[in-house]
Amino acid sequence: MSSILKQSVNHSKALERAISFEELSYRDGMELMNYDNMHILGAVADGVRKKLIGETVTFVNSYYMNYTNVCAASCQMCAFYRKENDKDSYVLTKDKIIQRVLSAKKLGITEIHIVGGFHPTLTLDYYEDMMKIIKNTYPKLNIKAFTAAEIFYLSKLTKNSVKEILSRLKESGLDSMPGGGAELFHPEIRSQIVRGKCNGQEWLNTIEQAHDLGIKSNVTMLYGHIEKPEHIIDHLIKIRELQKKTNGFITFIPLKFSLDNTELEKNKLISTECASTYDLKIIAISRLMLSKMINNISVYWVAYGKKLAQVALFNGGNDLVGTAFSEEIYKAAGKSTNITILELIKIVNEINRIPAQRDTFFNIIKKYK
Repeated sequence: MSSILKQSVNHSKALERAISFEELSYRDGMELMNYDNMHILGAVADGVRKKLIGETVTFVNSYYMNYTNVCAASCQMCAFYRKENDKDSYVLTKDKIIQRVLSAKKLGITEIHIVGGFHPTLTLDYYEDMMKIIKNTYPKLNIKAFTAAEIFYLSKLTKNSVKEILSRLKESGLDSMPGGGAELFHPEIRSQIVRGKCNGQEWLNTIEQAHDLGIKSNVTMLYGHIEKPEHIIDHLIKIRELQKKTNGFITFIPLKFSLDNTELEKNKLISTECASTYDLKIIAISRLMLSKMINNISVYWVAYGKKLAQVALFNGGNDLVGTAFSEEIYKAAGKSTNITILELIKIVNEINRIPAQRDTFFNIIKKYK
């Protein structure tokens, strides 16, 4: 560590504790959220990343399938949802699901990422049949499906317990779960960005039950809209505390809010997306707050763009999520969402790190030069 870096770190108790791999408190987190030297913060986070993970940057060959855009919720930060009578609403049929899975198989996909809206009339049979169709069509494919928010909604809709829903889906072929729907847990901010979705504690309770059943998951945080620093730190600490109980989270994915076509934009609550410096601060603080509990910090290039994603990998990130073929949610908010394995390899090679394709659970499939 350079003398300038040492001197700067010595002026921050939180950074000193982070370097020593001590668990950071709420107060530490707030200190880091207000820390104004991004170079020092990023360097400390990168150093922690290097000690925990090394120089490998991972990604998964993934295919996204959104089975419906019909949603009973009307979240202010979402550009994807539609109502049943909207002209562009849809529900994938059995034949469409098979077509999508066959397309994924041709691309050599190892993971299919499935999320949708809160459809008010689809039965549990539809979801179970979807799992069975996919497994019958492509048995080796890891099915990463349904956010905790979707599971909670389905439980209320069908009047089955969360455990019953999860058990039946697992029996039908569900392997793991994505981390969406977490948004921000704190009720003060959640009520302003979420409408018709489970509250933060209900999300945490649902995902805890999934972990208890042996269904591991990712976990996300939606930031860059109207939140305050305390909402970010509250979210990270709640994730960390649940991880202590279940050890069921695979990776943490900070999701940058995408403005276009959302209600927050239309109502002029937000006029621009957050600065890139804020993106890097969130990545760095996520690394430090979750240190040794969730060691994979994923940089979602779809939201950041490829160049900023590279910089984020020097601020604590170690994973690029994946190819995200056929992603539709960020696409609805104006983002480019397709990338190839070769392009991901290039992104990593350009920053002199080691690119590696992984599976859903971060087992390395292949390293590249």
